[in-house]
Amino acid sequence: MIFKRRDRASFWNRVREFFAPRKGFWRGMDYIGKRMRRLPDSPHRIALGFACGAFASFTPFFTLHFFLAAALAWCVRGNILASLFGTIVGNPLTFPVISAVSLYLGRWIMGRNGDGSDFEAITAAFAEAFNSIWGTMKSWFGYGPSMLDGFLVFLDDVFLPYLIGGIIPGLIAGAIFYVIIGPLVAAYQVRRRKKLDEIQAKQRRSVDDELAAYAVPEGND
Repeated sequence: MIFKRRDRASFWNRVREFFAPRKGFWRGMDYIGKRMRRLPDSPHRIALGFACGAFASFTPFFTLHFFLAAALAWCVRGNILASLFGTIVGNPLTFPVISAVSLYLGRWIMGRNGDGSDFEAITAAFAEAFNSIWGTMKSWFGYGPSMLDGFLVFLDDVFLPYLIGGIIPGLIAGAIFYVIIGPLVAAYQVRRRKKLDEIQAKQRRSVDDELAAYAVPEGND
């Protein structure tokens, strides 16, 4: 293919590019903003879809945020593509804050001690949970002991508080983005519609001028 990359990037280079893109996060955000404004849908549905993606970023369903955002947007009749863009709210720069706030608030609501400010401890807990799932699955076929107890501890101590605590900040973030994005998209669509109308009017005037130039005056047969 003409536009296919000649030298395929290695796995670790792709990981580094995700966490520290060479072109910077702001350029990516600017690109997403332009794509958002050009979506062929109403400002309400676009803003609502993005809000669903923002809310999904506050849940502990890592690797599933896209699917959760799309499902939420479908349920509330928001724009599904905009919801996928909305998951950018959860990124390597914001996840430490999101996880700390969600886990701390969840544990406070459940009346439990401890906070969620240690992001490394949170990521280690999720990694250990995935290892527990994998170990338990292997135990079904006779490879090693079951690690289900460790996974149940993770669900009770980390996952459930994170899930409960992320609801309130997720709703707040979604509402904020809805209020901001709706008017921005509406203003852009008005400007774009006005520009298209001006272009069409200019084209019609040009056609009328050409027809007038070739028109035969009356009485000159």
